[in-house]
Amino acid sequence: MNQAEKQILDLSERLRYIEDIFGNRENANVALLRSKLNDFKKNQSSLDAGQIKRHLSSLQDLFHFLENKLEKELTPMDRVRIVRHPQRISLKDILENVYDNYTEIGGQDEYSIDPAMIIARAYITRKVGKKIYKQPVMVIGQEKGHGQEFRNGGSVKPWGNAKALEYMKVAETENIPVHTYIFTPGAFPIEDYPGAAQQIAKNIYTMAGLKVPVIAVISEGGSGGAEAIGLADTRIMMSHGYYSVISPEGAAAIEGRLRGGARATPELVDRCAQQLKITAQDNLRMGYIDRILQEPPLGARSEHFDFFKKLRQEVILATDEVILSVRGFKLFRAIALRKLNNPNIYVRWGLSPKSMERLTWQRYQKFRSYSLKYLVDRTATWHKVITKINEVNWSIYSFLRYEFLGRHQRKITHLAEDVQGEVQAVFGRIMNKGSEIIKKIPGFKKEQENTCQLTTLSSWEPGITWDEHCRYISPQANQDRTITCPNSSKFGCLDLWIPDLFSDFAGVCSNCGHHFPMEYEWYLFNVFDSRSIREFNSRIESSNPLEFDGLDNKIIQAQKKTGHKSSCMTFEASIKGVRVVVAMLMAGFRGGSVGLAEGEKFIQAAETAKRKHLPFLAYVHGTAGIRIQEGTNGVIQMPRCTLAVRRYLESGGLYLVLYDTNSYAGPVASFLGCSPYQFAVRSANIGFAGPGVIMETTGQDIEPHYHKAFMTLSRGHIQGIWDRREIRDNLHQSLMTMGGEFLYYR
Repeated sequence: MNQAEKQILDLSERLRYIEDIFGNRENANVALLRSKLNDFKKNQSSLDAGQIKRHLSSLQDLFHFLENKLEKELTPMDRVRIVRHPQRISLKDILENVYDNYTEIGGQDEYSIDPAMIIARAYITRKVGKKIYKQPVMVIGQEKGHGQEFRNGGSVKPWGNAKALEYMKVAETENIPVHTYIFTPGAFPIEDYPGAAQQIAKNIYTMAGLKVPVIAVISEGGSGGAEAIGLADTRIMMSHGYYSVISPEGAAAIEGRLRGGARATPELVDRCAQQLKITAQDNLRMGYIDRILQEPPLGARSEHFDFFKKLRQEVILATDEVILSVRGFKLFRAIALRKLNNPNIYVRWGLSPKSMERLTWQRYQKFRSYSLKYLVDRTATWHKVITKINEVNWSIYSFLRYEFLGRHQRKITHLAEDVQGEVQAVFGRIMNKGSEIIKKIPGFKKEQENTCQLTTLSSWEPGITWDEHCRYISPQANQDRTITCPNSSKFGCLDLWIPDLFSDFAGVCSNCGHHFPMEYEWYLFNVFDSRSIREFNSRIESSNPLEFDGLDNKIIQAQKKTGHKSSCMTFEASIKGVRVVVAMLMAGFRGGSVGLAEGEKFIQAAETAKRKHLPFLAYVHGTAGIRIQEGTNGVIQMPRCTLAVRRYLESGGLYLVLYDTNSYAGPVASFLGCSPYQFAVRSANIGFAGPGVIMETTGQDIEPHYHKAFMTLSRGHIQGIWDRREIRDNLHQSLMTMGGEFLYYR
């Protein structure tokens, strides 16, 4: 193939790429390129070598000019097509061109490691003056490849994320930075062990406390799949990338209420992509990324070697900046890096223990501040002032009671217990000898021991019975008719009279134990002590930060229907006298979906539990996941809430999660799924994605009971299944056994 033929082939590939990006949309510039290239091909045979060379040079100039022009016309959906295109740069390209040497860890196929996730131990060589430094780094990211089907488009399966987590911990052990590259439309939605939701939750929880710098580079950041490796100290986004709570097609399917495999119209998909604010510019403006890495016109491809140089410089500078931001001895280097953009200033990438502590605290503060500028809190100013004063007072009390006095008190108590044990041992021997002597005295009669004391391990705590405690009657009990249990054909259940079923039987079939859905109010009245509930933050309300079409009306309707401002209710209450802080997600409010308001209320509940040294209970009456209409404002709640939970747990807190009805997606894959103690009511369905989403994304038709609580238990995602009528007793028992005497400090 001669030089001219190579140039013609290259131009043909560039045209095909441009046509793919703009889809079926008519564009005069694309039509002009197509026309000029076709005309040249038709007339090529009649041209001599000099004319062919001049025409090709002219065509290349035209392509260059119009590509720059088309760059300014890109829509958000065009950018989605760019990052999904087979010619888009991949992680393998980055490893080859950004790092000086690397060794891929794990196998290349489905049987040893998920091929959609690549982990590599690499190093970057830096020359400073005459000295050369090799700085090691752990590279982790999704691999879409260039059209290889076995990589599954970068959708990582649970064991791929598990492998990534394993080597994040290795990087922490070796005290080297982690560079993550996000190239995923979303995680592969299966619950096979270790389970998509649970594994993502573990990844986010671990990254929240990772004691080495994490730099994330985002190309295609789809929802939970992106968050699995996206909680980073610095987040860089490629200029043509997108970062979103859901794909535009998925949002269009939900907005269009499509069923049965129906496809959304291109116009609806484009509108959703626009409204979700998914582009790099949108995310920078909202504050969820730190900076944008500019790409060549119409996106970076494998042949753009100058872009790889820019990317290399960017990840080096980002790592240096994070290191210097937490290191004590930095002097003028931090200023030089920021002002002069000079990568030739040497920064050692290891951290001391003190610097590690500053790093994790700085990470928490950064994510804690995210999205607050969009928060709608209608709490009166005077009430905010009183609340803040109370928080300060509780903080002072907690420090004195648990930190200052408590530390010394524990030492004295432990010493006293040891001394008491020694004394008991000595006197025990003396009393035993004395008892033996007394028994030998003539006429001594052994008294009859109390039979009850011999046969009873413990006595039942006096209290109200089930029937006495039940004060809330479900509105469903007003129907004067019978209902058939879904299990009647299998277990022979008789028809149930509705007034009895939803009052005396608590919505539970008296024959097979099937649980019918119950309102969240039932739990408020029947689980917690009478008149013990004290709600807080009730004036923080759901909003429409992206001004998504129709969302304002939907929120107003949900508020009128439920009487709540958001789908999360936070309160303090007692269970048999044990005080707890509760965050409850209510299915009746927009499906219990989580947005900015719900995330902020959950975080404040965790902080209240930490401040007051109380157990923290998350009761999930139902959640459909992250509220898609809030876009990145919603998905960012996954790491935000997880960071708050981790901080609470590390301070010694006891965190319990109880699932009911339908609990799916982002919350389960983050701040709920990271709890060490997760339980479910028998009626619960738990998973990463519902049956329809799984069918749409994977083509797999799952079994009917795939998400049932007993299946979730068998996969190890929860620790137990509870009968609704026993929740009060079981929660109290859990608090006493897992929390013990102190209920907060382990």
